[in-house]
Amino acid sequence: MASPAWTDDTSAPFQLLSGAAYSPVILHVPHSSRVIPESVRDGIVLDDRALELELDHITDSHTAEIAAAAAEAATATPWRFVNGLSRLVIDPERFPDDREEMLAVGMGAVYTHTTHRELLRPPGVDPRPLIERYFRPYAEAMTAAVGERLAATGRAVVIDVHSYPTEPLAYELHGDGRRPPACLGTDGFHTPAELLAHAEKAFAGFGGTGIDSPFAGTYVPLKYYGKDPRVSALMIEIRRDTYMSEPGGAAGPGLTALAAALAGLVDALSA
Repeated sequence: MASPAWTDDTSAPFQLLSGAAYSPVILHVPHSSRVIPESVRDGIVLDDRALELELDHITDSHTAEIAAAAAEAATATPWRFVNGLSRLVIDPERFPDDREEMLAVGMGAVYTHTTHRELLRPPGVDPRPLIERYFRPYAEAMTAAVGERLAATGRAVVIDVHSYPTEPLAYELHGDGRRPPACLGTDGFHTPAELLAHAEKAFAGFGGTGIDSPFAGTYVPLKYYGKDPRVSALMIEIRRDTYMSEPGGAAGPGLTALAAALAGLVDALSA
């Protein structure tokens, strides 16, 4: 059974979990939580049942478990930055301004609509309080984490750990693209060919990989985005039928295999 959708405001908004001092790798897990603080829940118009269903669809369930298992299995323990709150609170990977293309479907940094394009928050809601309370501290902490890896190792490698549904949802802007077992999201500046090649090799055993379809891009803190080539990044989108029952069910044996593949990628990047 799914965890409660909302809790009090004492929940940790994010965690940086230590890895090896010499590791440049940060496994970034932004969308694995279902937790919504009560004060934020009050601003969502869905009833409890509809909200739980939306969380089933929008949450990258069990990705924190995949990252944790990979960290344990890797020879060079990566660092992990894990969001403790649902992306329905804020989505830390969206641009907080008009650069964000997902604003077209009401899913910028603060979502106003659901995966099925239904109303999530009241019309005309002001996103600024949530951005100030949750988005900016998250961005600052992630920026600091990357800076620490640069200072310690001379480079930083951000690996986004995501999942996506087998069938496209109404909010997807590019849902008509290929949906491979592992989609690798890239950035023209921050994803070098060697990083992409390591990922393709690591995830080749799951039935194939694809590049930037159905989801493209990757996450780099804005301080470094498009500016510092020492920061490399890749997004890994795992199709959910490879490791869990959909839309929000239990994990299956595929989780262990995926964690082993991710651990292999971590070790290749740490060498």
